[in-house]
Amino acid sequence: MVHLCKRLMEHLGLNPERLRIEFMSGGEGILFAEVMNDFSKKVGELGPLGKSEGTDKNALKSRLEAVTSLVPYIRLVERERMRIPGKSKEEYQKFFTSDEFDRLFNELIVDKLTIREIMSLLRDKPLSTGKIAEMLGLTPSEVARHMSTSSRHGLVRYDVSRKCYALA
Repeated sequence: MVHLCKRLMEHLGLNPERLRIEFMSGGEGILFAEVMNDFSKKVGELGPLGKSEGTDKNALKSRLEAVTSLVPYIRLVERERMRIPGKSKEEYQKFFTSDEFDRLFNELIVDKLTIREIMSLLRDKPLSTGKIAEMLGLTPSEVARHMSTSSRHGLVRYDVSRKCYALA
């Protein structure tokens, strides 16, 4: 899950170093203190969430809301499609840096996340493909592909008179 969350953070425009996992026993108080001090220092160096990454506050809020709404789906996808039989650190590293993982991540998570972001934008007001592309940093053809899928699923409709998409 940590590998997947770091990848999601990268996709959202957040520094994945803001997430860290360490394993230690309850009797390793000194190690715990060292790890916490080191991590606290690192997060302090990174600065406020989003601001240090150059991400607009409203855009970050929208992205975080979209990914939060997908957490149950992401957990299911991780369990069903992104688990690997091996348990070694090297096997996990190899899988999570592979082309196969990239394909699964884009197909199963990024596309759903983008559609959620589009739906969130359309809740406020109808928008054109070009405006959606501009707001989300996508190409108009990527937006058109998502709108086509969303239209087939009955989520959006094209308003011919206003030349824009609206929620169905």
